[in-house]
Amino acid sequence: MKVSLDNSNKQDFSGLNLAVGLLTNLATLDYHRMTPIQAQSLPDILAGRDVIGQAKTGSGKTVAFGLGLLQQLKSAEFTIQALVLCPTRELADQVSREIRRLARGVGNVKVLTLCGGSPLKRQVDSLAHGAHIIVGTPGRIDDHLRKASLSLSSLRVLVLDEADRMLDMGFEETVDAILKQTPDEKQTLLFSATYPPGISKMAERVLSNPIMVTAIDDAPASIDEILYKVPDGDDRTTSLITLLKHYSPGSTLVFCNTRRECQQVANKLSQTGFSALPLHGDLEQRVRDETLNRFANGSISILIATDVAARGLDIDALDAVINYQIANDLEVHTHRIGRTGRAGNSGLAFTLFSDQDSYKADLLERYLQRKIQRRSLPAASTAPPYKPAMETLQIGAGRKQKIRPGDILGALTNSGAIQGTAIGKIHIADQFSLVAVRRNEAEAALNILSEGKLKGRIVRARRLR
Repeated sequence: MKVSLDNSNKQDFSGLNLAVGLLTNLATLDYHRMTPIQAQSLPDILAGRDVIGQAKTGSGKTVAFGLGLLQQLKSAEFTIQALVLCPTRELADQVSREIRRLARGVGNVKVLTLCGGSPLKRQVDSLAHGAHIIVGTPGRIDDHLRKASLSLSSLRVLVLDEADRMLDMGFEETVDAILKQTPDEKQTLLFSATYPPGISKMAERVLSNPIMVTAIDDAPASIDEILYKVPDGDDRTTSLITLLKHYSPGSTLVFCNTRRECQQVANKLSQTGFSALPLHGDLEQRVRDETLNRFANGSISILIATDVAARGLDIDALDAVINYQIANDLEVHTHRIGRTGRAGNSGLAFTLFSDQDSYKADLLERYLQRKIQRRSLPAASTAPPYKPAMETLQIGAGRKQKIRPGDILGALTNSGAIQGTAIGKIHIADQFSLVAVRRNEAEAALNILSEGKLKGRIVRARRLR
């Protein structure tokens, strides 16, 4: 895999080997200078290579892949030549609008949007009249493929837009099913704001010798590491609460050295009003899985774990790591704090220690061969514990009932009362499903699920507390 990391590269669109109609239209749209992701990805996209683009929302990636698929489009052939998969209806609509704007200079290009929330029959009728480019959500695209109202046999370009979000929402199986319906010979473009292991595995499966470019700031991770001294005789959990209220990190992983300590700390934080759950070996696997899902989807702010339980845990954008005690094995300390401040993001890493174990702090510094800043605890706050941004709803139907993420997304957004951007990760288990919903819209989402139907059946739904 070739990797390009030069984020300073900017140049004019006129320097690209684009069709005259596309260049003329770009000028009318006042698109002259390329953004970093466009400058890095477009030469390889136009050359027909598979590309992985890592870029944040608003970086101009839609223009990059939009120009690429329009450049090789044969408008005289009224067949589906390009497919863009998006995680939500809102993004699909936005992408469709941008591609139509870019296509003004080409003429006779039909872009069709296929998402949940619109009558299936109307979309079937539109497909019967033909299209060149399809933009849609995985669930609805899969519906049409199953009904044979959509054929991808003439596909030349496949785009996976915001692929990390699609994985977060549980669309991996659906995307794989769609990929099986596409020709082996095609260009595949994958764009993602982050590049977690799941995306890496997907890229290995679906792309052929891809070029990887990034417009993400790759500055070294910035971890603010501090040793906080706990007053002798004080309850250490009180000091932990002081730090949590002072910094209010959105996601915090607290490490304890024993299972018992882990459970005690979790109980105390929950009693105080924090959104916190324990993770240790004494818990049933079902409880462990549910806890990890809720922490990963942002509906639990604080996870209190032992080192063994947290092994293999991979959570993006972890804001803070707090060592309730200094690790018994000093080598473990590096692994603990290395879970925050990833991918160039800043992170917080705090370790509590008292006079009695100050010698451990000295040993830790000698082991690391560097000094760690030491501070006294900030003043205790009387503010109430902060709450996570999301809540998790549990639905009493899952894979065995043939529930897919698109069914849940469609049920929640079809009325227009809830936008797709309010929906977070969706997890489908055998007999139930979990969906993260923005906290201030969780009650409305629960009412929609409780009073309506999911895939034609009444389902039970509840909030996880």
